[in-house]
Amino acid sequence: MKNNRRVFKELHQGESLLFLGNAWDTASAIALEKAGFAAIGTTSYGISQSLGLQDGEQMDIHQLISIVQNMIKHVSIPVTVDMEAGYASNTEEIIDHVLRVAHLGVAGINIEDSPKHQSQLRSVSEQAALLATLRTSLDTHGFADLFINARTDTYLSHGIDDPLNETLIRAQAYSESGANGIFVPGLSAKDEIIAVVSSCSLPLNLMSLPGLTSVSELEALGVKRFSFGNALSDSILAMLQRSSEQLYRSRDTSFLYS
Repeated sequence: MKNNRRVFKELHQGESLLFLGNAWDTASAIALEKAGFAAIGTTSYGISQSLGLQDGEQMDIHQLISIVQNMIKHVSIPVTVDMEAGYASNTEEIIDHVLRVAHLGVAGINIEDSPKHQSQLRSVSEQAALLATLRTSLDTHGFADLFINARTDTYLSHGIDDPLNETLIRAQAYSESGANGIFVPGLSAKDEIIAVVSSCSLPLNLMSLPGLTSVSELEALGVKRFSFGNALSDSILAMLQRSSEQLYRSRDTSFLYS
């Protein structure tokens, strides 16, 4: 059996950008694998929507574990899990949650610096300490090759006057704390992408936005990973709503077979 954690890490190290498919349930994970995606990342927003919940750690960690466990049973490619801010407010619980997910056989995790119990980002020192403790715990428990994608919400949070500079500071600190990648959702300006790529030793992960959609263009800038978050799940749910309304209005099911 192939080592999906090793495979996943290698996908960040070649010349090609890793185009990551974002799944929210087992059916979407299977569809992405069949389409040819080399790896899958979960979308917490999409999973929450599928459960009738709001994003922002409103689902229980047990629900997340159950969904991820079933995904891994049905796909053979690497799966990385969106852990939001860890589904807890203290380091011990966050570490426990990550270890429980790691034991499912995942290849990596995302962990962000915007905890849900406060309006601001964790300080650089707090998040760096969390990442260092997380790295040590994973290494100690036999998950030294599990990929930690450190997400920073510098471009999504209010009150940050210079998001580029704050991103560079945090990327350096997170790298020194044992992270394997840096994820900067909201970063989209070409010159700023180049600045992060050139200044940071970690592979850069960006998220799709209107106007930020081309894998080939991002690959040329040195971006190593690109994901579309909840955009696909939003599109599917919108189509479901439209189809439901058409069925109700037309009282005719013929379009379902066209």
